[in-house]
Amino acid sequence: MAEHYDADYYDNGETRTAEAREADLAARLPGIVAAAMQAPAQAERLAGIDPAGITSRAALARLPLLRKSDLPALQRAAPPFGGFIAGPPGGFAHLFTSPGPIFEPEGPGPDPWRMARALHAAGFRRGDIVLNTFGYHLTPGGWIMDRGARALGCAVIPAGPGQTEQQLDLIAQYRPAAYCGTPDFLKILLDAAQAAGRPADCLRKALVSGAAFPPSLQTELAGRGVAAFQCYATADLGCIAYETPAREGLVVEEDVILEIVRPGTGDPVPEGEIGEVVVTTLDPHHPILRLALGDLSGVLPGASPCGRTNMRILGWRGRADQTAKVRGMFVRPEQLAEIARRHPELARLRLVVTRAGEQDAMLLRAEASSGDDSLREAVAQSLQAVTKLRGAVEILAPGSLPNDGKVIADERPVGS
Repeated sequence: MAEHYDADYYDNGETRTAEAREADLAARLPGIVAAAMQAPAQAERLAGIDPAGITSRAALARLPLLRKSDLPALQRAAPPFGGFIAGPPGGFAHLFTSPGPIFEPEGPGPDPWRMARALHAAGFRRGDIVLNTFGYHLTPGGWIMDRGARALGCAVIPAGPGQTEQQLDLIAQYRPAAYCGTPDFLKILLDAAQAAGRPADCLRKALVSGAAFPPSLQTELAGRGVAAFQCYATADLGCIAYETPAREGLVVEEDVILEIVRPGTGDPVPEGEIGEVVVTTLDPHHPILRLALGDLSGVLPGASPCGRTNMRILGWRGRADQTAKVRGMFVRPEQLAEIARRHPELARLRLVVTRAGEQDAMLLRAEASSGDDSLREAVAQSLQAVTKLRGAVEILAPGSLPNDGKVIADERPVGS
């Protein structure tokens, strides 16, 4: 167990030497692999593997990938977790679902999603009041941040998303110093407070995730007095990497192993090359081995000027598949297929994801031999019902869209 020893760092694990980190990894990996193999699907997937021999990143890289995009089908076939998690679901504290659907349990301990380290790097400290606007209903986002903030000794306002006026009431009454949520909603809150002449200047630090955070929005929030930091996290894994005051890439969380592999394979790419993110969690209670997330990124050479010595990665560089994260929710090709089934009069569909006014925006372009406002409104209702997100709809003549098989076009700028 790492010792908590310095206000600048969460614990001494963040500044240890590369040799010490690799020695710790070698000592822990065999137990993690053995724990994972207690689950029937993992035992089948890793048949013939001796956990005692998995003592390095190179040995880990020889294990097969598990693709996140395959989880919905695997879990439908073997509810609730596809056979990849040992033990009954009643043994966990909370049980969640996220778009896909993918079903996730919450492990034991005060910070099961490993979020406290990222919050600490963003300046959150004991006694801070945190306005947490991630959702608490069914999906784990709100709980992930909540548990991490509580582990740090913060008080949490479980606000959830939306209800801007009520959020402003909470801000005026409790005067939170810190914010968790999407960067888009933080801007919405600040804009609404300014327009209404209501106080929100208490918000001075933020950990944001779930949506693009381009440099223009970073600059705007900083100009309004909010030091906002990014966190790379997922509902099934929790925190993967986080931004530090150095503002140079994202530092990988100490209790995960992150690989960058060539898309379509499990082979690690050379340092600096863009590839698909693959994550292993060093959690014996909820081990996940080589989960391929479908996100593209790359390793940033060298160590962070902030003093943390773990691997750094670039920000998000796109998707290895056509899944897109919009306003904190995944939108998948399967959902576009469901919309097409609901409206057989439509031909090709393409969902275009862009940025508008520092927020994610969706436009569903659909071909139809004939169409009027009623069809457009019906399709818009289906889009919201299926994806849980609002978007515009444009009806086009047959043959207007390219015949290239693409159904989701993510046209947001990368590199943020």
